Amino acid sequence: MNLVDSCGWLEYFADAPNADFFAKPIIDTENLLVPSLCILEVFKSILRQRGEDAALQAVALMEQGITLNLDTSIALSAAKLGLECKLPLADSIILATAKANDAVIWTQDADFKDIEGVKYITKKT
Repeated sequence: MNLVDSCGWLEYFADAPNADFFAKPIIDTENLLVPSLCILEVFKSILRQRGEDAALQAVALMEQGITLNLDTSIALSAAKLGLECKLPLADSIILATAKANDAVIWTQDADFKDIEGVKYITKKT
């Protein structure tokens, strides 16, 4: 299973330099996990930059994967992982969700750089 972090989705939707890196897991919708947190972050970012229609189109594409809601088990795991790995709240939720579902995280967020089970690519500018 694969989980694309919010920054990966935004890179893909913007057709930015690392878009091809994220295309592989995004296109494989049968093995794509999409945390509701990613939907929130991506919707908010695209809404701010390009408006509601574009943001809703992005969400529709994201929902082609398997959407996962934050539950108590993931929340507690995220709290522990956040402390252990010194991660911000959103990143700890992504990591906990991936671990609970045996998923690989695809990201360009340097907070994940040295964490096992992560496919990391340096953000190109």
